Amino acid sequence: MTITDLMPYLWPVALAGGAAATNRTATDRTATNRTATDQAVIDQTVENLLGRMTTEEKVGQLNQRSAGNATGPAAQVSELSAMIAAGQVGSLLNVADAEQTNAYQALAVERSRLHIPLLFGLDVIHGFRTIFPINLGLAASWDVDLIAQTARLAASEAAREGVRWTFSPMVDIARDARWGRIAEGAGEDPYLGAAIAQAYVHGYQGRALADPDSVLACAKHFAGYGAAEAGRDYNTTDLSERTLRQVYLPPFRACVQAGVATVMAAFNALAGIPASANPFLLQQILRKTWGFGGFVVSDWNSIAETMAHGTAKTAADAAAQSLLAGVDMDLESGLYLAQLPLLVRAGKVPMARLDQAVGRVLREKVELGLFERPYVPAFTPIPDLPSVARRLARVAAEESFVLLQNRPRGAGRPLLPLPAQPGLRIGLIGPLADAPADMLGPWSARGRPSDVITLRTSLADRAATGHMAFRYAKGCDAVDEQPSDFRQALAVSRESDVVILALGERAYQTGEAASRAHLDLPGRQQQLLEAVAATGRPVVLLLFAGRPLAVAWAAQHIPTIVAAWFPGVEAGPALVRMLFGDVNPSGHLTATFPRSVGQEPLYYNALSTGRPLTGAGAGTETRFTSRYIDELNTPLFPFGHGLSYTTFNYAQPAAQPGAISVAALRRGAKVTVTTEVTNTGDREGVAVAQCYIRLTGTSVARPVRELKGFQRLDLRAGTHQVVRFALGQDELSFWNADMKQTVESAKLDIWIGGDSATGTPTTVLIHD
Repeated sequence: MTITDLMPYLWPVALAGGAAATNRTATDRTATNRTATDQAVIDQTVENLLGRMTTEEKVGQLNQRSAGNATGPAAQVSELSAMIAAGQVGSLLNVADAEQTNAYQALAVERSRLHIPLLFGLDVIHGFRTIFPINLGLAASWDVDLIAQTARLAASEAAREGVRWTFSPMVDIARDARWGRIAEGAGEDPYLGAAIAQAYVHGYQGRALADPDSVLACAKHFAGYGAAEAGRDYNTTDLSERTLRQVYLPPFRACVQAGVATVMAAFNALAGIPASANPFLLQQILRKTWGFGGFVVSDWNSIAETMAHGTAKTAADAAAQSLLAGVDMDLESGLYLAQLPLLVRAGKVPMARLDQAVGRVLREKVELGLFERPYVPAFTPIPDLPSVARRLARVAAEESFVLLQNRPRGAGRPLLPLPAQPGLRIGLIGPLADAPADMLGPWSARGRPSDVITLRTSLADRAATGHMAFRYAKGCDAVDEQPSDFRQALAVSRESDVVILALGERAYQTGEAASRAHLDLPGRQQQLLEAVAATGRPVVLLLFAGRPLAVAWAAQHIPTIVAAWFPGVEAGPALVRMLFGDVNPSGHLTATFPRSVGQEPLYYNALSTGRPLTGAGAGTETRFTSRYIDELNTPLFPFGHGLSYTTFNYAQPAAQPGAISVAALRRGAKVTVTTEVTNTGDREGVAVAQCYIRLTGTSVARPVRELKGFQRLDLRAGTHQVVRFALGQDELSFWNADMKQTVESAKLDIWIGGDSATGTPTTVLIHD
């Protein structure tokens, strides 16, 4: 079953192009389908409310507090109740149960003076109750329609419980696998990241915010958070303006163009100025240049953290700096509530700026229909996930898996897919084989381990129905460094025709506050891997992780490796279907796998040096080139890489016209590049055709390759399809030496292939 098969069962969602779209560029879209009359009514409602509010009530709308402890310390329930009734809270975080949201809402609607409803928010990152693969895994599908549908289902489940605001999508570009929050995003590429960002926004917000199953999306973390130095969470970033605009901002801009309702300011300082007090980001770029009309929320306590950064001396300074810079709502620090009334009365913060921030918050509440429908209907909790939700979760997991390598053993066939033959002896070993909580991954909202079907359960069922022998051994703990007894695992290995090794990280080892200085297998897992491999039995390695891991030893000694990420509630069924070939893996990496941690940060779209390494690797060229003396420059697995149970051939691309003027491109002309993709194997499969460019001869150096288009192609064995990509001003412009985004005369090389590291280019001349 594919996502197309599931469409009739899923909530409708407006998308920026269908599955066959050639170039995924941002397209303007409003958050709702409202008319000018609707907008006038909304504006009048907001103005009427503002005219009746005291300063304290206005500030209360900018105060978001947590009623749970999912992301930090929270105020006591009794204190919160009194604050809500007094109009001192505008939004609550970490309340995700209909009975509780209705109870808190009653305090605001029935007891506060102006009866303004609360807005309930939650980190719904890759599912609410139905947990899908982590975002990095979903991104590996390169399937924006599928991603939008997962967001739509998550929105529906969240809204059912009264949650109408999600702190997603996280659209930070992440080029360093040490950074734990790489798990929450789409990887290292701004073009792909922008397409996926829009898919999330469309999925969450639906066709109209007033629809009861829509939620506000929140683009985070604005901006540069993914470039944290040394991959250490919350660390500072120091980017050139060109790199900021060219690499880190495009996914945020795409969200704004898609009509995102809210934006979250980042924890980090950017060039010495905290993002939560940064007028260049929040005013100049977000508001003036892009025209963002929603509201900006701080990250957890990030307003108070401007004092730790060193730009604010006092709590009053912190509150004033953040509000004046453009942060409208304070998440959990409480400084707006405590300081803004005093600052306004002292003339240090204009009332007009306070009204502006409050108006933005009220406007989103009106658009959501919270004034008309503040409560959610009572319902009987669903003990089990609906079948349609499980089907979508399974398809999402199946499309997320990346077949990293699948080498034949000797003269035989590759290990995968496994033959479904009676009598086959299967051994399953590893600490992640039967770990339901870990399959949910980080930020699993209201997911339940009891909803997860593990690999052990599914593989045992498949073996039983197929009359195959199945044995399991944990082998070792995932993180414990103490010596482990591998005897049972080795016995299982020796008695098996094929061994499935389920290794990797625990869920808590990725996500926020989970940066790692080492990217190898934790605990004693590497020793277990080597011991099992030494038995000589065929091994399939499944890597469960929230980031690329440095598994060079495994790549050399284990013939078959699959990046399984954290696959969600349908982990087991999806993995078993992939292992036995019921579904053909089609995932492609969106983050580069390093050979060793010393290569980090490592990403494909880098600039060339003046002394590039052009040979095979370390020790093969003149010493004085940009290289390591103890490691290759090349990645273990490059961006865009992903194998299939079939094979694909990409013909050399052809481009028309062969030369084009800058003026023509600025008038809307495009270069059309085509190639023929052929399924040269013996079974149906999905190819992900990727279009890359390089511009040389420009006023500033451009990356050695840049993704500028992609298509998923479902091809039967022996068939081919011609793919086309149109490259125009949007794809070929960049921030030049004068810091203007423009097209320049250049030599344009274009590749179309299955990853970022292969293919033969065609060339087009762009002339003045």
